[in-house]
Amino acid sequence: MRQARTQDEVEAALRLRYAVFCEEQGVTLEAEQDGRDPQATHLVVIEHGRIIATCRLLIDPGVARLGRMVVSSERRGAGVGSALLSEADRVAVQAGALAIRLNAQIAARAVYDRAGYEAEGGVFVEEGIEHVTMEKRLRA
Repeated sequence: MRQARTQDEVEAALRLRYAVFCEEQGVTLEAEQDGRDPQATHLVVIEHGRIIATCRLLIDPGVARLGRMVVSSERRGAGVGSALLSEADRVAVQAGALAIRLNAQIAARAVYDRAGYEAEGGVFVEEGIEHVTMEKRLRA
């Protein structure tokens, strides 16, 4: 588990995101690829030479935006997502962030709850999927 080191790794992460968001969940390609990937830090989990999970961090002053987190279907429920969130915390703190914000799909909310995120506001629908905004303070 680490930051993507090469453009090939970033492209493999994007392919995994496409498989999960577009093929599995029906999200449009335009919504999934919002143009912010070149500015993002991409975290990847590699197993047997293959990326099995990824997320991206966009660091704004004091706050990191975590997004596009996916785990391959065969590795869900094995703690990979929780481990990836811990790595995101570490990278965000190192970049100077005081908090991480994200929009969690309701179906995956428990992963974020267990990692210390707290919901802010009500449920909203994005690309036909219910979400809630969540935040985690990283340091006082």
